[in-house]
Amino acid sequence: MGAQQRKIRVLMGKPGLCGHDRGIALVVMALRDAGMEVIYSGRHNSPESLVEVAIQEDVDVLGVSILSGGHLGLCERIARLLRERDARDIVFLAGGFIPPEDIPKLKAMGVREVFRDGAKLEDIVRYVEKAARERAAA
Repeated sequence: MGAQQRKIRVLMGKPGLCGHDRGIALVVMALRDAGMEVIYSGRHNSPESLVEVAIQEDVDVLGVSILSGGHLGLCERIARLLRERDARDIVFLAGGFIPPEDIPKLKAMGVREVFRDGAKLEDIVRYVEKAARERAAA
């Protein structure tokens, strides 16, 4: 299969201690239904393990769901690890209970897009498809 025909590969995970995973499960199903290859690493992941799996699995997109309020620290660590591992090209997305005033901070540290609670699944799918296409063309 050529690069254009390869399925979009996505790693979804929950860093930190939050155990609520209904929302991320719905996103995983929506991405799979759209034809993507999705790895769900489950709950209670360290930023280090998420970045390691993202690199090993050669994913296009790394998406995290954080409902615990620790999004700034967790996303900063993930973004720093992606830079340190020379994996800046992996599209880094975050979602969950994220106050609007924190979105510019997250984007400044390397989160490409933020999907707050209540985001529409079709909007997430459309964004992932577009970002993965742009990554492949770069």
